[in-house]
Amino acid sequence: MDMRLPQQQLKARYDAVRSRSLAIAEPLTDEDCGAQSMPDASPIKWHLAHTTWFFETFILERMEASFAPFHPAFRVLFNSYYNGIGDKHPRAQRGLLTRPAMSQVRAYRADVDARIARLLTGELAAEQSAQLAELISLGLQHEQQHQELMLTDVKHLLAQSALLPEYVDTPLPRAADAAPMAWLAFDGGLTDIGHDGDGFCFDNELPRHKQYVAPFELASRLVTNGEYLAFIAAGGYFNAALWLAEGWDWVRNQNLNGPIYWQQDGDGQWNEFTLHGAQPLDPQRPVTHLSLFEADAYANWAGARLPTEAEWELAAAQASIETGALHPAGADASGLQQMFGHCWQWTSSSYAPYPGFSVAPGALGEYNGKFMLNQYVLRGSSCATPDGHARASYRNFFPAGARWQFTGIRLARR
Repeated sequence: MDMRLPQQQLKARYDAVRSRSLAIAEPLTDEDCGAQSMPDASPIKWHLAHTTWFFETFILERMEASFAPFHPAFRVLFNSYYNGIGDKHPRAQRGLLTRPAMSQVRAYRADVDARIARLLTGELAAEQSAQLAELISLGLQHEQQHQELMLTDVKHLLAQSALLPEYVDTPLPRAADAAPMAWLAFDGGLTDIGHDGDGFCFDNELPRHKQYVAPFELASRLVTNGEYLAFIAAGGYFNAALWLAEGWDWVRNQNLNGPIYWQQDGDGQWNEFTLHGAQPLDPQRPVTHLSLFEADAYANWAGARLPTEAEWELAAAQASIETGALHPAGADASGLQQMFGHCWQWTSSSYAPYPGFSVAPGALGEYNGKFMLNQYVLRGSSCATPDGHARASYRNFFPAGARWQFTGIRLARR
């Protein structure tokens, strides 16, 4: 079989994904790229270097003849959480890495890209070619995860400035009036959950297995800013009965009265910080950047609940995959809307292994399995998720208090 065409296609995909990371950084200054706004976020410069470290460490070091690292210290500086690789620079101190400069990080990316290209265009045995394709596919999916993080991390960073700077200077138009929320009935039953098919998936989406789902109803769209404003106006942030105990402590300790990027001006009008800068709050767009605590409290107030991840996946079989444009858009149509491409949707499901899950050997086995504790599953995708990265079986996960990602509310009941 002629293996050149698949390798050419893989090289084209590699170039496209790697170029997009640099494009995300393009509107930013070098100062923007080096700063870290909180321990959960990382500097853009670190993201660009870490995704390159991934290809260097897991592909070049294994498959390149006479391998030599671009810089020996990068093995520690840009290791994220792979204990099997060795030491790591502390996550909360990534913003202290004034060196290497952005120019050297770009040189690092160019060097590794050239070496990957030589592997892809070289003569490889069939087994090596298959292994290379598998590792590059994983590396590209990993980089796409970081592309989403780059956008949400830089949004959190820019929001810390009193200048409220824009990431992009294009206007954010008012959304069309949201369609009325409807309740869509699903019969449930014994259903298959998990990845199905020959395409890429992460290990936490496997194995596909059967699960019983009781009959339920799912909201046709996401909760809007206007609907969440009603929750705030009703004293939702001051009603302990609506909140999980840990969530109530979380709200009280931080003295919260609204979503992370909402601010009220002197006239009582709400504004929202976006990647387009500060904007008047649009009541028709989905509310986003909410913690699980906030999503659950709203659901309680609304007389509903959050869906389980199995319910969400069963319903998603009827949904089309949309792609976003830096901020969630409104839903002005009937039927099941906004399952993808707007906000990640909190579920009530703890992040745990599927029955029969097994951890891959070696450092790559640390990718997902070791985080299956004290986190909750989110489903769908967001406006910051790269094209081609969403699927119905995808399992995102965050701690209950996380809200710097584009996270929203899909209601369920029964």
